Amino acid sequence: MSFDFISLFVAAVLAGTPLLLGTLGEILTEKSGHLNLGVEGMMFMGAIASIAASWAYEQMAKGAGVAASGFLSVLIALLAAFGAGAFGALIYSFLTVTLRANQNVTGLTLTIFGTGLANFCGELLGKSAGGFVTVSKVTKAAFAQLDLFGLKNSASPVLQTISKLLFQYNWMVYFAIAIALVMAWFFKRSRVGLNLRAVGESPATADAAGINVTRYKYLATVIGGGICGVGGMYMSMVNQSGVWVHNCVAGYGWLAVALVIFSTWSPLRGLICGLIFGAFTIMRLYVSIPGLAMQLYDMLPYAATILVLIVTSIRQSREHAQPKSCGTNYFREER
Repeated sequence: MSFDFISLFVAAVLAGTPLLLGTLGEILTEKSGHLNLGVEGMMFMGAIASIAASWAYEQMAKGAGVAASGFLSVLIALLAAFGAGAFGALIYSFLTVTLRANQNVTGLTLTIFGTGLANFCGELLGKSAGGFVTVSKVTKAAFAQLDLFGLKNSASPVLQTISKLLFQYNWMVYFAIAIALVMAWFFKRSRVGLNLRAVGESPATADAAGINVTRYKYLATVIGGGICGVGGMYMSMVNQSGVWVHNCVAGYGWLAVALVIFSTWSPLRGLICGLIFGAFTIMRLYVSIPGLAMQLYDMLPYAATILVLIVTSIRQSREHAQPKSCGTNYFREER
């Protein structure tokens, strides 16, 4: 049995980042009292939108005879991914908040819609691009690993190790961590965050206190969907190196939904959970156990998900529980 902790840790961080983004988006949504099972669909929409927008920008720059900017290409891809995920969440919000449709059914429908739409658009875009669609080397370089503080080639082995563990990831890893930290502060320290938590716990009480329940639900769900879309962007731009791959999200959205429960609706605990499940997804590449089939390695994240659901169901506490109104539509007339 071989084991390389440093390489496993680095790979776990990279593999866990899209899970973290999906988890953060769903935490924000559920804090408003809505259970959106369409994370997978929104991640798919963000994945195809980021590639399509970046590729379209590069084609326009090429047609204009100017060099494409890596920074501008990344910015366009980021906005497109967030917008696509937010658009999917807006559809969900309209159906569940305004029309009061069943949240579970609507979320599942969004997953089917987003998955089918992304795969269809990906194949269509690939045909128009001459077989398959991929972004240029300039854009790929913008998603490459960084070397913060220039410690990669340090003369000290200790500094090299620290640099590898902390300072050599792509910018999206640090972006996801920043979102988690800001979100943790937002829920605990900001007035708007406390109002949002009140809406998720008891929308009738929040409404009676003068809080606009509908506005909070819409904003939290739409922004949460946008964050999920950015998670899909990571899958297509980083994991697949800017090449559209059919079904590239590959169930990560469903794992993110489970991680919301595992992290007990806490963005900070979501950081740890994303790292753990990221390690599970790539364990077979770094921990070799003779005689253990590869299929059993691939089952680890899903087996861990089942175990987590069982444990959290048994050990329920008020502090770490799901928002009380989550999954239930709010009827103001019944207040």
